[in-house]
Amino acid sequence: MDNLHLEDRLLRIEKLLTATKEVLTLEEACLYTGISMGYMYKLTAAEKIPHSKPSGKMIYFERSKLNAWLLRNSKP
Repeated sequence: MDNLHLEDRLLRIEKLLTATKEVLTLEEACLYTGISMGYMYKLTAAEKIPHSKPSGKMIYFERSKLNAWLLRNSKP
């Protein structure tokens, strides 16, 4: 088995595990939404996206709030 195939399989497993979590880290939220880390930092700093910083450093996101934020301007 080559390394590229193994890495692809591991990425798929990580995505499946992330799909079951309700609270996401910054990295997981970026993967989930498709938003870059830089832009996600910008959104959190401007408080334009729902997030929490319980220890003042790590940033966390609730999946349900992310979904609501992503769909906030949905059109019929």
